[in-house]
Amino acid sequence: MDGVTDLDLPAISTTQRSTSGPFSALLTHRSLTFELAKRDVLGRYRGASFGLLWSLISPFLMLMVYSFAFGFVMKAKWPQTDNAHAHYSIILFVGLIVHGFFAECLSRSPHLITGNANFVKRVIFPLEILPWPMVMSALFHTFMNFLVFVALHLVLDHTMAWTIVFLPLVMLPLVLLTMGVSWLLAALGVYLRDISQITGVLATAMLFLSTAMFPVTALPPEYRWLLIINPLSFIIDQAREVALWGNYPNWTGLGIYMLCALAVLYLGYAAFRLTRRGFADVI
Repeated sequence: MDGVTDLDLPAISTTQRSTSGPFSALLTHRSLTFELAKRDVLGRYRGASFGLLWSLISPFLMLMVYSFAFGFVMKAKWPQTDNAHAHYSIILFVGLIVHGFFAECLSRSPHLITGNANFVKRVIFPLEILPWPMVMSALFHTFMNFLVFVALHLVLDHTMAWTIVFLPLVMLPLVLLTMGVSWLLAALGVYLRDISQITGVLATAMLFLSTAMFPVTALPPEYRWLLIINPLSFIIDQAREVALWGNYPNWTGLGIYMLCALAVLYLGYAAFRLTRRGFADVI
């Protein structure tokens, strides 16, 4: 993102800000937002011999490591594998993809402002758009991961549920929740530099305290709440429902999740807008 110099930044009226809120970046600065997202994706693989191919190679290598550790060494099992509905590696992969999207944004958010100090000095630059390119970049890698998932699922299980078309709807509430968390952490990262040390540990904890690695039923009843309160668990379970088991998503649960995600989205955006006036002084 640091490479952007000449920016075409149209003025945003007070009316536009009040009506569009968190979505003002997409409505008013679409070209700038997509350009920053494109540079973020390409910048990650700049100088690499395989370039964008690493976005396909990396998830495949990650799946091999986790499958060996949990499937071969630890002999982990999943209830549905007993009925040959899906290979264990594929079930695990869905959870890793969902967690990977959230973990990437969680880890990068505290550095969004401090890592782009040159943008803070520019009065006309809309700092509110910075989380959008980051989330779009993470969504690109999530999409590439799901392409790998589809290919492996067809090779290993020789089937594909048509209900996978609902996957974007399942992911949408998590995307909005992630945006709200990103705005909040971006603001906190300016004033509390230690927050970046916490997010790394939190991302790991959210992986192992979710249904990414094992189902809720694997824990004793008195400890299952640890997985249930994890915001990733519901999305992971619903992603498996539509991508693996061929079921419709839980529309009621997704609706409730969406309302909570929108609340976090607007709260995170409000916190960012409230604290952004002091960014230049701190940085």
